[in-house]
Amino acid sequence: MPKVTFPARFEFLDEIREFVAEIAREGGFNDKEVYSLQLAADEAATNIIEHAYEGVPDADFDVTCDVRGDTLTITMRDEGRPFNPANVKLPNLKADIYERKIGGLGLYLMRKLMDDVHYISNPKTGNLLTMTKRRV
Repeated sequence: MPKVTFPARFEFLDEIREFVAEIAREGGFNDKEVYSLQLAADEAATNIIEHAYEGVPDADFDVTCDVRGDTLTITMRDEGRPFNPANVKLPNLKADIYERKIGGLGLYLMRKLMDDVHYISNPKTGNLLTMTKRRV
């Protein structure tokens, strides 16, 4: 199960997307599925960088990708601030684009792109996001 530790900085998002894509392609996922996996991973990593580690200059987090059968699992573990996904409001997708607030689509996109998204936070072990996608 390949695991890479990335610095919690936006300039490493390309490397995270490429890491996920490489494992997905090796696992037989098609280009459309690879793109969905990359986008979900990008949104998750962005949330970790922007929210969990806001104001923390030298943080990092682990990204693990594992293919078993027709399912790819991406896990991201960090030790930043926890959050409660139940407190995240659904975005108003019908609102005029000029009236929408910036951001707020990350969790929504992850849930739409992946088959399963699960988040747990533990004061001793940190935050763990697990996302799974099955090949079509």
